Amino acid sequence: MLPKTSFRTWFLLSSSCVTVLLPGGSAFAAEKEINDSISQALQGDWGQITVNLRYRYEHVADDGLKTANGDPVRLRLGYLTPKFSGFQAYGAVLGSTPVFLDDFNDSSNGKTEYAVIRDPNEVALDELWLSYETIPDTVIKGGRQHIAWDNERFICNAKWRQMGQSFDSITLLNQSLGNFSAKAAYLWTALTTENKEVDMQSPLINLNYNIPKVGSIIGYGLWLDYDDPDDSGSFEYAYSAQTYGLRLNGSPAISERLKLLYTLEYATQSEYQDNPKDFTAAYYSVIGGLLAPGKNSFFKNFSGSIGYEVFGSDNDVSFQTPLGANHRYNGWADIFGKSKPSAGLQDLYGTVGITVAGVKVDLQYHDFQADSGGSDYGTEYDIKVARKFWKHYEILASYSSYDADDYKTDTDKFWLQLTVDF
Repeated sequence: MLPKTSFRTWFLLSSSCVTVLLPGGSAFAAEKEINDSISQALQGDWGQITVNLRYRYEHVADDGLKTANGDPVRLRLGYLTPKFSGFQAYGAVLGSTPVFLDDFNDSSNGKTEYAVIRDPNEVALDELWLSYETIPDTVIKGGRQHIAWDNERFICNAKWRQMGQSFDSITLLNQSLGNFSAKAAYLWTALTTENKEVDMQSPLINLNYNIPKVGSIIGYGLWLDYDDPDDSGSFEYAYSAQTYGLRLNGSPAISERLKLLYTLEYATQSEYQDNPKDFTAAYYSVIGGLLAPGKNSFFKNFSGSIGYEVFGSDNDVSFQTPLGANHRYNGWADIFGKSKPSAGLQDLYGTVGITVAGVKVDLQYHDFQADSGGSDYGTEYDIKVARKFWKHYEILASYSSYDADDYKTDTDKFWLQLTVDF
């Protein structure tokens, strides 16, 4: 982990290489030429420099706490080497800092009177890995890296938060058997979104068989063994658990203009290594929907789906996903994030999405209940509008509103975000 120095100084020193990426209004006609010249300048026979700059305004109103307002900016600078005798390396430094607004609890600044915006003022070594690819259809990678498997429900790099999540690990991908692929990993450290190194000894495996025109059958196992009891959930070693699951997922065409969307998933989770609890909790997810791509029309990718996701509970311990993409599931207000309630969670939800003239619009509605005990947790609706432009830029606005019944408090969140990615 890099020293906990102010990212503001580092950002000012580094920003000279990215200020040219933000075009003014007069540059609209020449944007392709400008962006192409920037892309060409950042890569060559010597390798590639990667730049990601993301500015976000976030507003959080949480009953019982002072309203939070923050505008953390995130800068990631990386370098990818050329391939040499099957070897390739990549390294990236990442930092986040508020620019004008810091009236929020970032989980480490002591401002506990404010609502939480979990983007601390930190600098970190985000990635530093070496890969090896001389074995046919096989990639071996070791070092600090991003890992995002399948739908990212169980392991991912937490792209939503400014600091993200990465893993000190060894990973293997093999695709030598046609429609079958195998992934394996061994994790010994997770660098969390709070820039905290969490030590563990955790092997993972993922087996995927693709059935043409039907979908994929995926079997997986995760054996999470946390070293420090203080880094592991609501009680000591709460996240130390073994998980086994099976997932069927696909989007087959049912006509020239319509696709069926479906997911069927079941997993079971129980105590592992130092976890003191005796439990076996189930997880299942059922999703059904339709997608009308409409690729040549003004309206594109119109979709609608209904889903039901359940985190079971046993012996007052619920099924957990501590390394997963918890923001994109169970509502964007993050009421049910890294730690699920001890009584479990049932999430009945509907989604609608459409792209209109390049503007992507997503709507969601959730009804949350306890899996045991009969509590009505609350309801939530979410809306997001995003527009990519000039290939390397995106602007996004999003709003989330959680109406509490028996769990936590009413919460409203708003985000306005600009991303530049080369």
